[in-house]
Amino acid sequence: MRHRANLRALLPALLLLTGAAPPPPAFDLVALGVNGGVEEPTSAYHIRARGAPSGVMCDVGTLAAGIDQARRRGRYPRAASREEVMTSISAYLVTHAHLDHVAGLVLASPNDTKKDIIALAPVNQALADHYFNWTTWPNMGDRGASPRLAQYHYRDLEPGGLPTPIAGTAMSVTAYQLSHAGSPSTAFLLQSQSGALLCLGDTGPDAVEGSTHLNELWRAVAPLVRQGRLRGILIEASYPDPVPDARLYGHLTPSWLDKELQNLRRMVGDDARVKALPILVTHIKPAQTSRSSRADVSRQLNDLGFFNYIVLEQGRAYAL
Repeated sequence: MRHRANLRALLPALLLLTGAAPPPPAFDLVALGVNGGVEEPTSAYHIRARGAPSGVMCDVGTLAAGIDQARRRGRYPRAASREEVMTSISAYLVTHAHLDHVAGLVLASPNDTKKDIIALAPVNQALADHYFNWTTWPNMGDRGASPRLAQYHYRDLEPGGLPTPIAGTAMSVTAYQLSHAGSPSTAFLLQSQSGALLCLGDTGPDAVEGSTHLNELWRAVAPLVRQGRLRGILIEASYPDPVPDARLYGHLTPSWLDKELQNLRRMVGDDARVKALPILVTHIKPAQTSRSSRADVSRQLNDLGFFNYIVLEQGRAYAL
């Protein structure tokens, strides 16, 4: 009997050693917007270290309306108002300056609290030059056209630099450059004490873009996959197959996404780790016909088979 009791006490440790029990979640993600333009709600992801009171947005295509929808679905504490949720956001991580990734930030800015906007330097410069410029919108930032209201502080990241702590959160961030049909775009690697989460902005495949940015990104995160630290990859699949390469316009389809992830799989060299990794698919553009792009993309990803694809839904919460 004593031996049986000792075995029960050791069972949790044995499960962890054998990989039978997954680690506890490291991040909470609420999808405030998931569409790839044309129709709202567009790209916006509220991310916090698990259980933390404050976090960040990765892209802000929608904000106020997305928060309201998530509140109606019970994704935030029942008593939390829209203003309280916005106050709990410490920083905006902006992958690129296209309107479907920043409209929520701009429109909500008059009622917002002071925050950092964290991005690559060309992305922050585009925000200052083309949005917060007193022509398109009042200058809510701390650079650019005068007067500068300085509600937002621009923080420029260097591609592939050291992890940068995000004030007011339990996370750090590293930026990696992506290719998006000639526009600078970004992948943000968020890290907490418990794990890491990769959030990609719009990107085309390396072979079509004539770049090596995705290959370099996979090389950087492959060790985190092998270690079991990477808890998910947030990445686009804008169109269902088939789409001619000349009409991708800096985006991915299910087949191209799968090809790119196969490169990561080879670098990791551990199929069990890769297969368990959630691939959070988003930025699906609505079809111009009666067909459902979301249904087509979901079916095509499912048919491809190997990876753990999860098509994000607006207003849903995910524990990663």
